Amino acid sequence: MKTLILLSMMLCFLSLAYGQISTNKNYNLLIGTYTSPGKSNGIYVYTFNVETGDFSHKSEVGGIKNPSFLAISNDRKHVYSVSEIGDRKGTISAFVFDAPSGKLTFLNGVTSGGDGPCYVSVDKKNKYVFAGNYSGGSLSAIPINADGTLSEDIQSIKHFGSSINRDQDKAHVHATVLSPDDRYLFVPDLGTDKVNIYKVDINQSKPLTPAEPAFAKVETGSGPRHFTFHPNGKFAYVIQEITGLVTGYDYKDGKLTEKQTVTMPSAGFTGTIDAADIHISPDGKFLYGSLRGDINEIVIYAIDSNGKLVCAGRNSTMGTGPRNFAIDPAGNFLLVGNQRSDEIVIFKRNQKTGLLTPTGKNISIGAPVCLKFVAAD
Repeated sequence: MKTLILLSMMLCFLSLAYGQISTNKNYNLLIGTYTSPGKSNGIYVYTFNVETGDFSHKSEVGGIKNPSFLAISNDRKHVYSVSEIGDRKGTISAFVFDAPSGKLTFLNGVTSGGDGPCYVSVDKKNKYVFAGNYSGGSLSAIPINADGTLSEDIQSIKHFGSSINRDQDKAHVHATVLSPDDRYLFVPDLGTDKVNIYKVDINQSKPLTPAEPAFAKVETGSGPRHFTFHPNGKFAYVIQEITGLVTGYDYKDGKLTEKQTVTMPSAGFTGTIDAADIHISPDGKFLYGSLRGDINEIVIYAIDSNGKLVCAGRNSTMGTGPRNFAIDPAGNFLLVGNQRSDEIVIFKRNQKTGLLTPTGKNISIGAPVCLKFVAAD
């Protein structure tokens, strides 16, 4: 028995030493921003404690205009950023990322394949970056070289079409979200009211081909924006910018089966809605969506065993323009990036009810747009 106990203690020590088990409660918080108003330098890295909600500045890197959305490689060694500009100058940049120190080192940048790149994702094997170009109405698959740099030999796909609202005069790709198994890419297009679906084969030079079916339609004029999967991989949800709807789906093998649509704004609301971001708590029990416009709220839904949503509450974002938000990996805090009021507001999250309470802690930062948590050890 003593031998078994000693062996167990030794294995635990080795696991901690080699990072297989982490007791560190401090994470890196990476923040992408808009630099064009002159309020922000670029990409910021903070330390964030998931037990206390305390934070401290760690590092930052400039030189990239409007690095508004970020993606981190599965091995945490590289960060990929959009440069959200038009006039055919939209680019995607690659950085080496040292997680313990939080230091970012620029590697290279390549064309995003269109104007106004606003979203970027990367597959788990670090073979491709997938970029969505809002103004250009297109998406691109950009190969990643062995050293983490980006290749210029990209696959670019242009969308066409329109819908009934002023902001839907043409295609507007707003996200490029990989399925949990990396076999499919889901691409909400605000301009055409479609969630486009592509098969992904990372072993091919042109990894994207239309799936069957090639898209899922949403309500005409609703403007699908961001898309997320439930942690169980069986449910998916899309938030719609213009109408503030959230549509839930059953998901299997690249196919979306619609089962519910809920309305986020309060009954009788007649102002500007401008819905933005959507996330699910790590335990899969609650879904959160942000409303900008004249509302500036986070709306909270409980998720039942069938993936359907039941409204659990709503909370002021304590600022304006909640473009993006994030839930820490432990599920204790929800951080809202209020783009227009230049701050990240930190809320304590009740894991039983899903409800939010202001902590009084804010990160002052110019035009925050994207928040990503990354393990620091």
